[in-house]
Amino acid sequence: MNRTDRLYALVEELRAVSPRPRSASWLARRFEVSVRTVERDLEALRQTGVPIRSDVGRAGGYSLDRERTLPPVTLTDVEALAVSVALRTTAAPFAAAARRAGQKVSAVLPDGVRRREEALAGRVWRVGGQQGGGGAAGEVIGEAMVAGRVVRLRYADRAGVETARDVEPLGLLWGPHGWYLVGWCRLRVAVRGFQFDRIVSAEMSVERVEPREREWVAELERLDADPLTS
Repeated sequence: MNRTDRLYALVEELRAVSPRPRSASWLARRFEVSVRTVERDLEALRQTGVPIRSDVGRAGGYSLDRERTLPPVTLTDVEALAVSVALRTTAAPFAAAARRAGQKVSAVLPDGVRRREEALAGRVWRVGGQQGGGGAAGEVIGEAMVAGRVVRLRYADRAGVETARDVEPLGLLWGPHGWYLVGWCRLRVAVRGFQFDRIVSAEMSVERVEPREREWVAELERLDADPLTS
């Protein structure tokens, strides 16, 4: 068994017995490697974000938080290539998270598929700047949307005048100038769109957003927008 297959198998073994732990010595016997190799593999998985917990003591060992991981998904070679290349090259507001996800997908691809994916990713280019990507602000906004929290923006208008805005995120739109955050602006007491390139800074607050499904649907209808899921 090569290392890529073993990493995948380690995760699935821990998922199968979760929340019970497996000791490093048990895993070493199971995969016919040394304890040191198992410990190194588990640490590598943790470095990629896999929620593996280690407990000391007689009943200790390694366990996996099943609620924070996804079960395996069967993909064809073409589907795996499409997903991995798309994640590695995205310029969306979730770009940083997408790149991390792309690395995780790549880590579990068969060797031949991974080599083709790396070659194909090297042939995907952008011309000019990554307009509308959002940078660090995009990452914060993405986290705020997932958590359902108010985001505090420093936003510059066309003349460069900055204002402070508390915004309840409703959704994201791709428009002629890149990505926009659409949200309920408490300063304007209305739905507003915020172009990512004009967001000077973003900070997620601890305050929860109010349900505003009606306002979001109305804005989409006004813009005649098409969802990415269509």
